[in-house]
Amino acid sequence: MIIEDTARNVMTASDAVLLASGTVALECMLVKRPMVVGYQVNKLTGWIARKLSITKFVSLPNVLADEELVKEHIQEECHPDFLFPSMEKILENDNSALIEKFTQMHDWIRKDADQQAARAVINLIAESQSNA
Repeated sequence: MIIEDTARNVMTASDAVLLASGTVALECMLVKRPMVVGYQVNKLTGWIARKLSITKFVSLPNVLADEELVKEHIQEECHPDFLFPSMEKILENDNSALIEKFTQMHDWIRKDADQQAARAVINLIAESQSNA
């Protein structure tokens, strides 16, 4: 089925969302929809990104929570053999705990968002310097 509407409206109407990593994952979290994140770049870029990695996650919900809330399939795992079972699991399970976590994070993000973002950037820089 092809739906012509805004991404937000499509996500809101969905039971689960398969998406590429980026700000769309944050938007999906804010509308409280379970998701699976896939991301693939060319092999050289992927290798460089792994070597320079300053965070263990790529999707914004996971980065913000500092834990894997949503399944990420990066590089070689960004393939239907991995994506389909992850989506099937979301569709078959109760996602109320995840949605509650998204609600808590939404409330957390709205409070002093500019200061929190600055602290998060400072913390990531500090971590990357200590890992270098």
